[in-house]
Amino acid sequence: MTSLIRHVTIDSLDPYRLASFWSEVLGQPLHEDDFPGDPEALIEGAGLLFVTVPEGKAGKNRIHFDLQPQERTRDEEVDRLIALGAVQVDDQRRPDGTGWVVLADIEGNEFCVERSAAERAA
Repeated sequence: MTSLIRHVTIDSLDPYRLASFWSEVLGQPLHEDDFPGDPEALIEGAGLLFVTVPEGKAGKNRIHFDLQPQERTRDEEVDRLIALGAVQVDDQRRPDGTGWVVLADIEGNEFCVERSAAERAA
């Protein structure tokens, strides 16, 4: 029999705060039992588990998320995520509309925002 991935676990200095950021990004609620100060926090619908570790992020992510906006354009989503606290790290957008934007979440974890399906189809 094979295995399945139950959660993707993300190390964090403040799991509740980081999970709250990603909850807003993904439009998925935190688990009902999670509160500020908890040593872990779960976004159950996304399978993301945030756990406390004592050390901060030390280098480049070995894994990252590539987000595809569902109801907005790539540029509108980038603006929304920056308003939530993300920071732009790199801009790979091209004049023809292709490309992506690299952002970092509130603890410095990089992720990319690609074009929406509607933008790809146009």
